[in-house]
Amino acid sequence: MQLTHFLPIARGDEPADLVLRNGRVINVFTGEIIDADVAIAGDCIVGVGPEYEAGEEIDLGGRYVCPGLIDAHVHIESSMVTPPQFARVVVPRGTTTVVTDPHEIANVVGADGIRYMLAVSQGLPLTVCVNLPSCVPATHMGTAGAELTADDLVALRDLERVTGLAEFMNVPGAVLGLPGALEKLVAFQGRVIDGHAPGTTGKWLQAYVGAGPGSDHECTTADEMVEKLRLGMVVFIRESTAAKNLRALLPAVTPQNSRRCAFGTDDRHPADLLDEGHLDHLIRLAVDEGLDPVTAIQLATLNVAQWFRLRDRGAIAPGKRADLVIFSDLNDFRAEMVFGGGELVARDGAPVGEWPTPAVDDSHVRDTVHVDWGQLSFAIPAEGERVRVVGVVPDQVVTEHLVEPAKLEDGLAVADVERDVLKMAVIERHRGTGNVGLGFVRGLGLRRGALAGSVGHDAHNLTVAGCDDVSMMTAARAVGELGGGLVAAAGEDVLGAVPLPIAGLMSDQPVETVRRQMDHLVDLATDLGSPLHDPFMALGFLALEVIPTLKLTDRGLVDVEKFDFVPLFV
Repeated sequence: MQLTHFLPIARGDEPADLVLRNGRVINVFTGEIIDADVAIAGDCIVGVGPEYEAGEEIDLGGRYVCPGLIDAHVHIESSMVTPPQFARVVVPRGTTTVVTDPHEIANVVGADGIRYMLAVSQGLPLTVCVNLPSCVPATHMGTAGAELTADDLVALRDLERVTGLAEFMNVPGAVLGLPGALEKLVAFQGRVIDGHAPGTTGKWLQAYVGAGPGSDHECTTADEMVEKLRLGMVVFIRESTAAKNLRALLPAVTPQNSRRCAFGTDDRHPADLLDEGHLDHLIRLAVDEGLDPVTAIQLATLNVAQWFRLRDRGAIAPGKRADLVIFSDLNDFRAEMVFGGGELVARDGAPVGEWPTPAVDDSHVRDTVHVDWGQLSFAIPAEGERVRVVGVVPDQVVTEHLVEPAKLEDGLAVADVERDVLKMAVIERHRGTGNVGLGFVRGLGLRRGALAGSVGHDAHNLTVAGCDDVSMMTAARAVGELGGGLVAAAGEDVLGAVPLPIAGLMSDQPVETVRRQMDHLVDLATDLGSPLHDPFMALGFLALEVIPTLKLTDRGLVDVEKFDFVPLFV
């Protein structure tokens, strides 16, 4: 808003467009709750206090008013829907801004994927800011569909809604000053650089922080969180579908350090978004765990805005964007009205009015599964009596490095269903290289059949795990025929699927449709024996070679702590 228009309204000489009367305003600057009116003109807050006049008034009747919630770290692709559909879920729950890292789609189609995410989120009631993917590919140990160099990122750096550099996963590259990694850090000096340093400690952490990354969302223990806070990092407390860290980390939050903490959802599937919520769910969890409600709101508003230098939002004050949430119970945060840019965009959990649907050509982010099925084999010749096994840790993305006796039949190592040791494969799907990484996994719990998906963080190759080779082949081929998706199969029968034709990551259907498909698929996985809350989310992280401890990529088995390949047979 132009100052010449703003100042007369702020002074009270001219009427505002809208006044929210009789609200209890959450002042995130001071931690106070203040009885006040909020005056709005256009998309801007012009005053917080009594005696403002306006063409329209809404009496809040003493309900609370807080700033619109801001997600510090999210991959929209993990919701399995496009940004417009994602917005329809999260905005009615109070989220008005997200900082997304589109490294999922960038690992598939490169810079085209980033530009697609910016274009398809233009003009939504949800402001979608983008932190540019720092590690595409994540490492040299997996094959992605694209590579983004420092020059590629610099070409995108000044686009509207780009905030900085996203989670810098290449810890060795940063600490050792390796070429490629160092160029990216230097190129973004003076800009926001998010970190990603699970388990990093001591002098390596000192060097990593000094290299530029200033935040971290991978803490799993309070001690890890405190060490990072003491070095000046902002810690994003994560509660996602696969990694639930909030309860473990909340004891580390104190009145002295809370302003250095924020909330991030990272990866949440449709059912969790629709049933539990988004940032509102994290606020409720934190309050239930004993965190002061106003502090919890700070973690989802001002703290995020200040870290990302989003100076126009994150608080209720003159000159700030009029993104506001109205709710009744401080101890049970549930949005009743949501204002985005001064307009009522949601009420009682549902969108209000006509939301824009950006018309974007998505042809360049489709047809992304390229596998020579005739050459594919899951046979593992026996080369010993013991094998390394990836151990699933429920509700976490970290895994265990297990060593188990191999089950051998006719000179081949096969799945041992009775001991929950399933065969696993990661099939390169982008470039038609023919790469296939083969291994074993414990913790998925299948008693029969197989699960497969084109969602495989971060390279997003085709990951499949199962009890027998026939089921695995059926599931994998079905993913290819869909052009990407998630599949459950048994023998030669495809039991169910969720098509994800956009980069093999997102559906082109409404979120409610995807949720129904996903619920059916998880039920099928349960029928096949899996006890996990979301086995497909767990499956999707088994190839992420930057998260400890043992992972499988299309190029082989990776010991993440050694940051190198290790043989399957011990």
